[in-house]
Amino acid sequence: MYKKVLLLALAVLSPLFSFAQDAQEAGLDEKINDAVMPAAVWWENLVLTTVPVGEFNIPVVVILLVIGATFFTIYFKVPSIRRFPLAINTVRGKYDDIEGAEGHGVEKSDVNIVDGDLPDTIRDESEEGEVSHFQALATAVSGTVGLGNIAGVAVAIALGGPGATFWMIVCGLIGMATKFVECTLGVKYRDVGPDGTVYGGPMYYLSKGLKERNMAGLGKVLAVVFAVLCVGASFGGGNAFQSNQATVQLLSLIQIEGGATKTIIGIILAVLVGIVIIGGIKRIAKITEKIVPFMAGIYVLAALVIIFANFSYIDDAFGLIFKGAFTPMAGLGGFLGVLIVGFQRAAFSNEAGAGSAAIAHSAVKTKYPASEGVVALLEPFIDTVVICTMTALVIIFFNIDGTNLQSVFEYGAVEGSNVILNGTGEQLGGVDLTSRAFDSVIPGFSYVLTIAIVLFAFSTMISWSYYGLQSWKYLFGKGKAADLTYKIMFLLFVIIGAAATLDAVIKFSDAMILALVFPNMIGLFFLFPKVRDEMKKYLDAIKGLKSSN
Repeated sequence: MYKKVLLLALAVLSPLFSFAQDAQEAGLDEKINDAVMPAAVWWENLVLTTVPVGEFNIPVVVILLVIGATFFTIYFKVPSIRRFPLAINTVRGKYDDIEGAEGHGVEKSDVNIVDGDLPDTIRDESEEGEVSHFQALATAVSGTVGLGNIAGVAVAIALGGPGATFWMIVCGLIGMATKFVECTLGVKYRDVGPDGTVYGGPMYYLSKGLKERNMAGLGKVLAVVFAVLCVGASFGGGNAFQSNQATVQLLSLIQIEGGATKTIIGIILAVLVGIVIIGGIKRIAKITEKIVPFMAGIYVLAALVIIFANFSYIDDAFGLIFKGAFTPMAGLGGFLGVLIVGFQRAAFSNEAGAGSAAIAHSAVKTKYPASEGVVALLEPFIDTVVICTMTALVIIFFNIDGTNLQSVFEYGAVEGSNVILNGTGEQLGGVDLTSRAFDSVIPGFSYVLTIAIVLFAFSTMISWSYYGLQSWKYLFGKGKAADLTYKIMFLLFVIIGAAATLDAVIKFSDAMILALVFPNMIGLFFLFPKVRDEMKKYLDAIKGLKSSN
């Protein structure tokens, strides 16, 4: 079955492979890019609309994310710290026994049941959902951990100085509360078909949850807006951009240019992605639960090697981080500027508040929505507090050491998304700066980093294919035709992204990821009290389990 579908997809896409390459050689992609760019710039400026705060213009979306995260952190009494041990134990499966029983002190009628769940004849024999807590977490992490953690953080630290690291960590910690809220709601309001297939995400808690509050019209509009934006984001920022960057890094590594090289790489990526996504969330989860720990482990291990190699600079580095957070260096725009850089990088990195991760988490096997909510709060911790901070420390150590004076840069010396080096005036992108920092201690690590980037891109693509598919099904129905149509289109964008650099299209769709924040956060502000009720059910079930033992 899968082979036939894959062959069909390749047959449909094959005429477009040569078109993408011909378009690149004829400069057609540049003409399309120039034509679309004005609309893309307008859309990006709309999504990133700013308000003046002192000398700075802060994007409204960042203000919304930070205010929401701060409110949820206070309301739920700092779940990032209080519920962290519970999250670890839930992922480990310590409380799995309460999932199959009727509640250990919690009546079955109190366990969340919504329209579309499994019928009672199946419910007693099977847990609702398709993947484990760990698999759901791995899938969601794979959708957020990527180039932003490598390239984006490097540029953010170069721009905002070491102090930006402090605010990045703070934003990551409060963002954990937002993930907790949206992913609990994702499980609570999901649909589960008769065959056990799960359909979940903000589309469902916006429509169902707001309907419960007598705001059905608003909920339906927000759900449709979210779904449309999520489909667009899955084609662009979650797909074409990823395949493009992976292709660029591979070509840089093997030093091959011209011909149909980009198209060939795009075809290979499309086939690999197709093999995974045709199998649905279960296959995606099986792949991500292996790739995510592997690639994150390699990256963190290498970063630890850098840290221990620069052990004599550790006190200096943390001194710069804490001092720079409150008394930034000259030329960096003062305290508020550093805070904004750190918060913005963290918010864009972990996507807490965008709601995309709730789609993956809603597929979990559980009868207690809050159980996955506490698991989800680990996501910003892994993405921002651990991986982004590791990257930041590597960059700070690299600049402190100064062994190669030509590679040293002044904090704040950034042109667009490039860092300007002192010695030569050379401009380095974020990936290149991070690569050079790793190579300074681990010669040849740039090759490993390239592999990590490709894996990051691959895992992001397969996760976003699921996000987009769920949104597509919400809009166009849950039949096989809708399923196949979306997957063929997704594979097409893998190739387009690799073969033709349409900056305007990527800019347009990348902004859609941030645009998801607006409909999602509106829903969260109305529905967060439901999360408190679900948390009480889960904690009562755990108490019942402990007392029975």
